Amino acid sequence: MSPSSPVRSALAANLRRERSRRGLSLSELSRLSKIGKATLSQLESATGNPTIETVFSLSRALEVPISDLLDTGHAEAVTVVRAADVDVLSGEGVDLRPLRRIEAGGVIVEVYDQQVRADAQQPSLGHAGTEHTVVQSGTLSVEVDGHQVELGPGDYVSFDASLPHRYAANDGPVRSVLLLHYRSGGSARNEEPSMPH
Repeated sequence: MSPSSPVRSALAANLRRERSRRGLSLSELSRLSKIGKATLSQLESATGNPTIETVFSLSRALEVPISDLLDTGHAEAVTVVRAADVDVLSGEGVDLRPLRRIEAGGVIVEVYDQQVRADAQQPSLGHAGTEHTVVQSGTLSVEVDGHQVELGPGDYVSFDASLPHRYAANDGPVRSVLLLHYRSGGSARNEEPSMPH
């Protein structure tokens, strides 16, 4: 991610706004998010290097949709998102490209291109929202609060994203579409969790 990356700039402005709106000091946000105060300061000055884990921890601590932290605030009649124009947000085993935020009918939906690297896994302590994943290619292992499922191309899973969960690609890379949805207005509490058996 380049020093002048749109993701860094958007995160810096949005993080300052959300922290101020809640009247939180850097120390208080550090305690809630379990992210070091120095790291938070770097993120707010757009000099830090945000990871998936960092952004998800901030979403959980501030109880806001991830797109509230990453949104650059543009809306057009026709939206085309080119892969080369979107910064990748990387984690231990996953690369996410935020594609679109949709708000309608009291619900916010975030659309991501998600790639799980071969022989890698991405754990999460949980975050706001409900997660929906549709596998496009590869075999994806999804574990939610101790319950594990294997998904192939065309398969879908949904779960309460506040629960501890993990994605893993065991036999090659996995490409999928990740949707996160939240109720709009107020805190981003989870809704309609489900997990296929």
